[in-house]
Amino acid sequence: MSKEDYLKDTIKDPFDNLKQPFIRFLRIESSGGILLIIATIAALIIANSGWADIYESFWKREFTVGTDFFKLSKPIILWINDGLMAIFFFLVGLEIKRELLAGELSSPKKAALPIIAALGGMLIPAGLFLAFNRNGLGSEGWGIPMATDIAFSLGILSLLGKRVPLALKVFLVAFAIVDDIGAVMVIAIFYSAQIHWSLLFIALALLIVLFIFNAINIRYIPFYMVIGWIVWYLFLKAGIHPTIAGVLIAFTIPSTRRIRLHDFSFRMKRNLDDFCNEPCEDSITLNHSQLASIDNMQSQIDKVQSPLQSLEHSLHGFVTYLVMPLFAFANAGVVLKGAGLESFNSLTLSISASLVLGKITGILLFSYLTVKLGLSALPNGITWKHILGAGMLGGIGFTMSLFISNLAYDNIILLNQAKLGILLGSLVAAILGFFYLKMALPKNIN
Repeated sequence: MSKEDYLKDTIKDPFDNLKQPFIRFLRIESSGGILLIIATIAALIIANSGWADIYESFWKREFTVGTDFFKLSKPIILWINDGLMAIFFFLVGLEIKRELLAGELSSPKKAALPIIAALGGMLIPAGLFLAFNRNGLGSEGWGIPMATDIAFSLGILSLLGKRVPLALKVFLVAFAIVDDIGAVMVIAIFYSAQIHWSLLFIALALLIVLFIFNAINIRYIPFYMVIGWIVWYLFLKAGIHPTIAGVLIAFTIPSTRRIRLHDFSFRMKRNLDDFCNEPCEDSITLNHSQLASIDNMQSQIDKVQSPLQSLEHSLHGFVTYLVMPLFAFANAGVVLKGAGLESFNSLTLSISASLVLGKITGILLFSYLTVKLGLSALPNGITWKHILGAGMLGGIGFTMSLFISNLAYDNIILLNQAKLGILLGSLVAAILGFFYLKMALPKNIN
């Protein structure tokens, strides 16, 4: 390939630099959704096999971190749900902050549609659940059907390939992120234990310190991580669910770059020219000038990335391929016989129906009202058929719904019923959304 052809290919799409990070995010989330399905099926098989006792006892085994001077002992299941999921919520917080600063939630006009759609997708399912559970049995789980699992929903959407408009994926991501904000608030306000205020005030003081670090542009991430883990521990002991600490810490991470894009581009080109002058001879070793150019380019790369984006990029793979599948494997093992199934027609069906019907109705109705009132407009290339399909996929609650169910129910029978309802509702929503969009989307996309 000649230099001219290379440059032509490189500048073919002027918006490529803007689209590629989002497309990369979609690919990670989509493959993560498929991995979640595998982990869920594996958990269900093992929980209903001869290995069920081993499966249950393993998650209850105590695991200790620390020494005699300071140690923290918890069952393995709680290390996953309180510890690793705090990292998941930290990533959610980073995504929320990015969207508020420069994404689909950065301006009122852009944000109105996904925000109000998400609001409908939370209020209607919660209202339906409370209507179905008027007798009070299990009513404390009203927050369960409010959630949307972004990884699962994007995983289903990815099965439709290039037929899916990018604008529909952006809408789905945006309202799922708003949904996450709502879920975080619900957990913080309604599903936290008795609060020890002295520990909470110390944690809040440390958070203020982190915000001050941000304000004076301290960008050294280990400072934030060390203080962040102390805040997590204080939240745990204070009675506020520690995953909330993950979201709050994420908001303290600096989001500014140290170098402008124009300067970055100029300096990188200059270093590349210094690295290899025409004609460029290939040799086994690099000379001192080339090594210096590499060091300079690495320095510029570090400067052009904000700590927020750098952390978000580096954590996505860890959370998507380890944290979420491990959470699913540990929590989705519902025993499909005995405890819980005798009341299959009550709590289980009310959760599944609230997820499917509530999400479809809430997202479609509130989106329609938003557009009709002139608060927003449908994105280019998006029709009401697409919004209806997104509403169906919104009923895939899974990860966040399972998480809230663990907080809502101490009774194992109610918990089993709730988990079964989540799995059933998410499965129905996934099948409905996939086949509806398969029919609604154009078939011949190259």
